[in-house]
Amino acid sequence: MATIQLSLQDFKDKIFNFEESQDWNYKGSLPAIIDFYADWCGPCKMVAPVLEELAKEYEGQLVIYKVNTETEVDLAGLFGIQSIPTFLFIPAEGQPMMQPGAFPKKIFKQIIDEHLIHN
Repeated sequence: MATIQLSLQDFKDKIFNFEESQDWNYKGSLPAIIDFYADWCGPCKMVAPVLEELAKEYEGQLVIYKVNTETEVDLAGLFGIQSIPTFLFIPAEGQPMMQPGAFPKKIFKQIIDEHLIHN
């Protein structure tokens, strides 16, 4: 599975409908990562192939979504995105954590293995 593009409506349908509840309630069954990016962003372009690799490596265990901050301005605003790339790491249960910056693959794997997938 490759990374999945996410619109505002997709976010409400698949992740969390903030219009129905103020308390975080993740709708997905698998942990997820949301990449807030823009097409013009150099670091975003560097991270994109890493996320594609991770989506394949963790297929069936994790879903990786992408949100284009240029087209999904309201969604980026909802999370107060001020720098890109910024990642929202969502465990299957519990609170998500937001982290700005481009990371090497080993850091993504460490976060996934320690915080998202508990084998």
